[in-house]
Amino acid sequence: MSNFNEVKIPGRRIGYARISTSEQLIDLQVNALKQYGCDEIFCDKGVSGSIHPFERDRAKAAMAHLRKGDVFVVWKLDRLGRSLKNVLDTIDRLKDNEIQFVSLTESIDTTTATGRAFLQITGIFSELERNLISERTREGLKAARERGVILGRRRKLSDSDIYAAHIKITHGHASVREIAKHHDVSFLTLKRGFDRLALSPVEASA
Repeated sequence: MSNFNEVKIPGRRIGYARISTSEQLIDLQVNALKQYGCDEIFCDKGVSGSIHPFERDRAKAAMAHLRKGDVFVVWKLDRLGRSLKNVLDTIDRLKDNEIQFVSLTESIDTTTATGRAFLQITGIFSELERNLISERTREGLKAARERGVILGRRRKLSDSDIYAAHIKITHGHASVREIAKHHDVSFLTLKRGFDRLALSPVEASA
């Protein structure tokens, strides 16, 4: 496989657009992609940016359509993904298949030396961010353990237990006292469970 840093003559320009709600208009993105000269445009409508591009129907179709030497074009980076990790995952996949990447709004173009350098720097900062988050998490867990905090304690009642208890109580099949005794919990624990699942409240004497 040839080096990604070598300048290549671009092949086809394949565009990708995404909107997350039906109220949003996709025309702005599509028009910009057409103006750039995209040969084909794939659109995901009503798809959240938190979903990885590899799990979106039209994004996957666009990826499958790309060939070595093509250029994958988006109007803006956040159309590709909300998280830096998802964006870089996608761009790395393109790079591995010798496909170039362009984001029109941010003027990122991996067919140029400047565009490639920008992505390399972005990747470095992304790795630094992941390392810092991991380090802070480890330090936080260590500090919590030193304070005697018990981590990862499981709830006494599962969601299914709470739903079942609520049905029995509201339909008169069992009292709150009977349910609490059966699960070895207090009424307060039951109440917190009902509140967490947004179930209707019950009286302690029910």
